[in-house]
Amino acid sequence: MAKIAIMGFGTVGSGVLEVVRRNGAQVAAHAGEPVEVKYILDVRDFSAHPDAALFVRELAPILADGEVRVVVETIGGVKFAYPYVRQCLESGRSVVTSNKELVATHGDELLALARANGVAFLFEASVGGGMPLITPLYQSVAANNVQRILGIVNGTTNFMLDKMEKEGMEFFEALALAQKLGYAETKDPSDDVDGPDAARKIAILASIAFGRHVYPRQIPTEGIRRVTAEDIRLAAKLGCAVKLIAWAAQDAGGVCAGVQPMLVPHSNQLAHVNDVYNAVLLQADLLGDVMLYGKGAGKLATASAVVADVMDALRYGSRVHTALFWQPSESDARFTDAARHAYYMRVQGLTPEVLSGLTGAEAHPAQSGAWCVTAPLDAAALRDVCAAVQAAGGAPAIWMRLLND
Repeated sequence: MAKIAIMGFGTVGSGVLEVVRRNGAQVAAHAGEPVEVKYILDVRDFSAHPDAALFVRELAPILADGEVRVVVETIGGVKFAYPYVRQCLESGRSVVTSNKELVATHGDELLALARANGVAFLFEASVGGGMPLITPLYQSVAANNVQRILGIVNGTTNFMLDKMEKEGMEFFEALALAQKLGYAETKDPSDDVDGPDAARKIAILASIAFGRHVYPRQIPTEGIRRVTAEDIRLAAKLGCAVKLIAWAAQDAGGVCAGVQPMLVPHSNQLAHVNDVYNAVLLQADLLGDVMLYGKGAGKLATASAVVADVMDALRYGSRVHTALFWQPSESDARFTDAARHAYYMRVQGLTPEVLSGLTGAEAHPAQSGAWCVTAPLDAAALRDVCAAVQAAGGAPAIWMRLLND
């Protein structure tokens, strides 16, 4: 029988215990042996819990027990998770995590540490929750060169944009509803609405696809705070939906990535991903376009992905890292997108005639100014247009890239 430990007994950690017990026969069949949780590490008081005997408050008992072969990390963040995971890998134990910040920040180092110690470091649940993304990327499309990844990888913002589109809500109305339903943090929702959550997830996917570590801090990131119901109505007139898109691409010029709200044509499958659902579109040289779709969260859905990794760690060990691995990055310089894109631009304080004269595009009236769709611009040209708007006495309220099909 394989003994495992769980670090962190929150939503996902408690779900792991439930999955192991509820589907024990299926887990055993795939792992090659029965799996049992021997320890749960959590500093809180669980003395009244039915499984109180399993709880410890320090890592030492886990490291001292030679029976523990896999450790599941669901603590979150990096302050405690990072040193704990390092110690577990160094002790010759495989680690499975759902912690996107840990993988996005230290993935290259922890993968190398796992290989050096003959164990596995797996993290399927770190990007799509229960939706399979990591395994298809490093296994199913491994014979392809992945050229571009486009994803809706944050369910909270997708839910909010969906409400803004279908019910005419403004940003703060949609945020309040997301908080009420438990989709957004009540104290500080910035990880979701300002884009860092999506940046960590696309950093992980890009690292796997392109073979070098991509740091979240390299990725220009913008959330949805500036998007209004008017922007969404105008996008619909253009045959588009507004979505928060996390993207990464590789060409002869190297790797680039970003997170930003975009106008997505209705002809693109991503335009029809609604509510809290996530989707990732892979564009590969041989396979073409492949979209993976599903809910990106949920206690048992996420826990099931974690337990699937536990089974792989027990069955394959370090052999999994012949495919799942990437190299350290030689640079963590911030990416600059060199490509040219058309932009939806809405400005305040200018008439359509003035905006048209500044951009050379046909402009239309907006509630407090004007809007247009620019010709394709690179980053420098876009800055010049914004500067010209300000010099003319206007203020750029928002600009959003039009996603090419």
